[in-house]
Amino acid sequence: MNKPTNIDATSWEPTPNNLESFFMGFTPNAAFKKRPRLIARAQDMHYYDMKGRAILDGSAGLWCCNAGHCRQPIVDAIQKQAAELDFAPTFQYGHPKIFELANKLATLAPGDLNYAFFCNSGSEAADTAMKMALAYHRSRGEGQRQRFIGRERGYHGVGFGGISVGGMVANRKWFGNALAGVDHLPHTYNRKEQAFTKGEPDWGTHLADELERMVVLHDASTIAAVIVEPMAGSTGVLPPPKGYLKRLRELCDKHGILLIFDEVITAFGRLGHTFAAERFGVVPDLLTFAKGVTSGTVPMGGVMVRQHIYDQFQGGAEHVIELFHGYTYTGHPIAAAAALATIELYKEEKLYENVLALENTWADEAMSLKGHPLVEDIRTLGLVAAIDMKPVEGKPGLRAYKAMENGFHDHDILIRITGDTIALSPPLMITPAQIAEIFHKKIPAVLDSVMKL
Repeated sequence: MNKPTNIDATSWEPTPNNLESFFMGFTPNAAFKKRPRLIARAQDMHYYDMKGRAILDGSAGLWCCNAGHCRQPIVDAIQKQAAELDFAPTFQYGHPKIFELANKLATLAPGDLNYAFFCNSGSEAADTAMKMALAYHRSRGEGQRQRFIGRERGYHGVGFGGISVGGMVANRKWFGNALAGVDHLPHTYNRKEQAFTKGEPDWGTHLADELERMVVLHDASTIAAVIVEPMAGSTGVLPPPKGYLKRLRELCDKHGILLIFDEVITAFGRLGHTFAAERFGVVPDLLTFAKGVTSGTVPMGGVMVRQHIYDQFQGGAEHVIELFHGYTYTGHPIAAAAALATIELYKEEKLYENVLALENTWADEAMSLKGHPLVEDIRTLGLVAAIDMKPVEGKPGLRAYKAMENGFHDHDILIRITGDTIALSPPLMITPAQIAEIFHKKIPAVLDSVMKL
């Protein structure tokens, strides 16, 4: 390549030379750079391209902009904090806002999830929770508990730990053997039994009992934790069967195994509550979060920790570090300010209540696509929907890729795809009219555009 020179941001143009240097993740770089999808600004429910064309955000960015885009209270909080305190270490020091945020989250979390450990992403949160589980058992004299149980079609970020317990084939193919001693529960989706289900399917509760088989195979004394998403999101929106999560909780308690919920997608209103654990009536031992905590404005993640786990690390000499773990940007002041403003905005605008009020409308409108010749299944939960499309024979993923591409360029909607599934998870401020626009205008047009592939 020829290195770009004399870049002027005020007159930047998407020329092949200007697009070359960014090595994009989870993106076919060559295809993107032939037909780039560039976003210049955003406001509320919409993105805008470089020519000012409005594009309805059907996926809240990457499942993260739950409060919508460029919301003024969050913008103001970020600007004020940047001018007041740009950075403060949280190794051996602290700053007021991160303690304020931790107290707020402890109040909002169910049960005795009384402590918040902060990081910068969902990937870091998953690895942090796993390290906490190992350290907890070691401190109790059960250091042999080093095995983790994940789940097929699970996603826990891109750290080596998260990939190892995750169940995404492509990730595991390239990087998944980094952590030894991992096994996987079966995923909970069965199209024959669950097709076109609104909410939690009736079939599949028994799949939690597969944990008993793994206990027999590996012995409970070797298992540190089970980690699952309450609703698997990134692999196609797989709601949990009724009673499934409660059964996992019972089995983990029976065998002394910690239960970790990965709520990076489901937390902060996506399912109508601050945490999905509240919706499903299950308190995990560790709960990861990210994305919606700042509505995607500033990177932040974290782990909510139950009282007994935190207490296990206490009691040593006062000057000795209890947990040898952390990140330079743990509890960053600007991220903390953004999170506090975001959580307040969720409350002031009753956005979680909006999700619960619109959940049935959302599901009904999504199901209106049943019968389209390309649609093989539809699943909904909270303000999330998945539309499985018939694959192009011999070319898996092509139809969804073209649907995403055409949606942006030709039908003014931004969608997420996984395999041949369209995943929708819009900002929580969505209106009934915008829901109708998605399912009666934009998505039908997108589907029709890829019929002849």
